[in-house]
This record gives sequence, structure tokens and C-alpha cells, in this order.
Amino acid sequence: MHMKTVLILLVLALATIFALVCVLLTRGRAPSTCQHQPPEQEDPDDGQSLVFADLTPEELAQVVRYLQGSLGVQLVDASRAKPSDNCIASVDVQVPAKAEVLRFLDGGGARPRREALAVLYFGNQPDPNVTEYVVGPLPTPVYHRDVTVQKYGGKVPYHRRPALAVEYKQLAGFLKSQVFPTAPSFMRQVMEYDGANLATLTAAPRGFQSGDRITWFVLFQNVSGFFVHPVGLEVLVDHSSLDISRWAVSRVFYNGQYYRDMVQLESAYVQGRISVEKAWSFAFGMSVTTGLRLFDIRHKGERVAYEISVQEALSVYGSNCPGGMSTRYMDGSFGIGRYTSPLVRGVDCPYLATYLDVHYLAHSQVSRVSKNALCIFEQNLGSPLRRHYSNLQSLYYGGLVNSVLVVRSIATVGNYDYVWDFIFYQNGAIEGKVQATGYASSSFLHGDGLRYGNRVWEHTLGTVHTHSINYKVDLDVGGRSGSNACYYTGKLQRTGGIASCSVESLLMTSELCFFTLLTSSFIAKLFFYV
Repeated sequence: MHMKTVLILLVLALATIFALVCVLLTRGRAPSTCQHQPPEQEDPDDGQSLVFADLTPEELAQVVRYLQGSLGVQLVDASRAKPSDNCIASVDVQVPAKAEVLRFLDGGGARPRREALAVLYFGNQPDPNVTEYVVGPLPTPVYHRDVTVQKYGGKVPYHRRPALAVEYKQLAGFLKSQVFPTAPSFMRQVMEYDGANLATLTAAPRGFQSGDRITWFVLFQNVSGFFVHPVGLEVLVDHSSLDISRWAVSRVFYNGQYYRDMVQLESAYVQGRISVEKAWSFAFGMSVTTGLRLFDIRHKGERVAYEISVQEALSVYGSNCPGGMSTRYMDGSFGIGRYTSPLVRGVDCPYLATYLDVHYLAHSQVSRVSKNALCIFEQNLGSPLRRHYSNLQSLYYGGLVNSVLVVRSIATVGNYDYVWDFIFYQNGAIEGKVQATGYASSSFLHGDGLRYGNRVWEHTLGTVHTHSINYKVDLDVGGRSGSNACYYTGKLQRTGGIASCSVESLLMTSELCFFTLLTSSFIAKLFFYV
């Protein structure tokens, strides 16, 4: 055998033996020098920046343990503390004095001691107060010193303490369990309060003279972005007592009027001496066959309609192909409500709209749910409901934003998506509106196909068709109308770019109804002026 080959084999054998020895020696023990060890990270500024570093979780825990064992009083966890308890409100790093830090950074001086600043609430004392301690040195504290007088020139009275998160929870519980139940009719009928549909926002400061601890709580609808949905109710709570059971309501404000408490507000409401801004009320639902429907529609408390509902969406097609020429769709037979589709937040309806599910049973023995199938929202239509600018004799301007309430559903029946709206105006008008989108129906283009529509692609005919939208309107303006109702059918016929429309109505009541159909974008509108 060649000598070079022998040497190579010998080297490989020695390397294998060395590796086996390393494995045997390190089995069951900590890694030895046989294993690769990553180099330790180095601090590029030799630890100088650590002077300003926030406290680590370990340091925070050490400070808490030290205070619990060194102050000689029981400390309750701040997340469940009552105002009458002692607790640690916060712990933060105590940044050393600037001169001391600069001597260390620039002059080669000693590293400043690492310390923490702890804020404690002492409610369980003859003289309740807020005290601040400097605790150190870290990471293993052995001392604390009171710096409250040094920082503030005297003791900090207990009523000046910032509210803990738990105090806000206690105040919310006080409002829910003690305050709101004293006005049951007002809260149920006006606020529609169910225990969870109202959100509160605190005001500050908590009073206007030394010793006060009273706070205004402003109520809002508990929806996304609740900050812009006030309900007009505000409650002033005196929570100065360390005994939660002695907290009390000092004043109530609703819709421009002050009341002594919720009891007085309830009395004024029950006696009809309170102005409640609630223009529209109605019941709504979804028929599995006909879709969106409204009942018992009231304006300012007076019923103006018993029922307004979608009844049918009919489309009649023409073509020189047998499928197209024979098509007469009555979408109610498929189920307008059954094919109501989920609404996409921010696209189908405004992002902050209220979304509701719809349950139905069809084509099965088990009920199903359409998630987010209805949305309700307020909308600024972008033009004034009324306005006048006077420049004759006297100068003034008066106007009213045209803000409306919209109830919407969208049904996807085959190729068409119908956007159904019922719109409620401030002036008492109700608008029924439908918009059609989705895809056009088509036939294969051949022969004299252009007599039945327009070419939309090389061999694709957009077929001529007519939509008929039918509503039921049972008005009760000025009194009950019995079983009589108005039935309205709006027709739109399209032949390419040419559109014609007609309106058929069967009027069985004496009230005025007005129907319009905008052909340019296929928006059918039905107005009911009440």
C-alpha cells in the first residue's frame, strides 16, 4: 500500500478515536471544551448606559419583596386593593442625580448606586397618605428612605392620589349596582340599558377645591370608537370616603338639565317632565322569503306605519338563446332573506356600524345563522337638511346637518347583489332604497343577438332585462288604516345604454306616498312622508 494512503488512514483513525473519547467523557455532564462555545456578548460602552436602564423584572420583584418585609404593615395587591388598604401603587427606576452620573460618565468617578422609586398608598392608617420611598441598592435592596417631604415640601394627602385601575372598576360597579337601579324606567326605556351597552369616561380634575374627590362620569354607547357616541347622561360621584359603601351621587346631568340624583331624574321622566331625544323607534326582522322588513314604526313616539317591507324582486330577461329568452326570475322563490350575505366591515357598511346576526330555517331541519347580516348606522349625507344664509337687513346663518339612520342588508341571489336600505330622516321622512350590483347575466352572442342586448365581449351578449322591485307599505299616519296597504312596484328596463322606467302602484289608503327610480345607476327609492 502506498505510504501516503497509510498516513491518511492513520489520521482519520486518530480523529475518530478523539471524537469518541469526547463523547464518552461528556455524556451526562456539562458541555466540555470539546464543544463549541459562542463568545460572550460585550457591552460596547463598558456598562455606562446601564445607569439609565429601566428596572428588570427580577429587580422589580426584589423591590416588592423588600417592601413587603420591611415596612411593618400589610400590603394588599394594588389590583384588588380597597381605598382603605395599604398597597404599592408603582415602582420605577430612580435615576441618579445628573452631577453624580456625569462624574461617572466623563470623569472616571464611581458608578452611582442603582435604586428604585416606590409610590405607596397608605389607606389603612390613622392619617392616610401617599408616600414615596427610594429603595436600594439593587439588585438586592437593604434600605429605604422617605423622600416625600423632600420632593413635595410636606406630606401628600390621601385624597390627592391618582386613581388606581381597581378604583375605576369599583366606581363602575357602584354605578351599575347602586346608581342605575334607582332609575329603572329611564335606564330601560331611554338608555336601553342591559348592563353592558354603556361605557364611561372619567373627567379630571376630581373637584375644584382642596379635599375634593368627586368625579364626573360621562356615558357613551359601548361600541367601537365610543368616544364619539355620547348618550347625554353624566353622573357626578363623590368617592372621597375610604368606605365604598358611603360613596354617593352628588349631581346628575341629562340633555341640558341638572338633577339632584338619579331618583329625581327618574321621577321627572315618569311624570313626563323630561325631554328625551329619541326620534325613531321600530321593530325589524328578516323574512327568509322576502328579506328585510320593519314593523311598528314610530316617529317621536307616534306610530306612522304598521309595516314597511320588501315583497319581491322580479327580473325578466330577453335573448335569442332558449335559456335567456325563457328566464323569469322571482327572487322571493329562492329566498331573499335566506341568501342575505355577511357584511364586510368598512366596505358594505361603515366600520363603526352595529352588526347583527340573522337566524333562519330553510331547506333543512336545523336552523342556520348568517353572521353580520344586518347593519345599523348613522350617516351624514353630505348636504344640509335645511339651511339659510341671510344677508338682508340682518346677517345670520342657520342650518341642520342631514344625518340619517340606516338599516341595511345585502342579498346575493345568483349573479345579483341587492343592497336593501331603509333610511330614517330627522324631518320624519322614511326612504326605502335598493341598489343592484354583482354581475350582469349573459348569453352566447350569435346571429341577431344584438337585438336582445349589447356585446360585452367577443362572444358574450349582455342580455336585455327588466327589474321589478315590490314593497308593501301599511301607513298609520293620523290613525290606524285597518288592513289596507300600499303596494309599489318600480320597473327598470335596460337595453345596453338605453334605460326606461315606469311605476305601478296600488293605493289603498289616503296617505301620500312618493316613489322615484333613478335609472342612471339603478337605485330605486321609495319615500314615505309622514
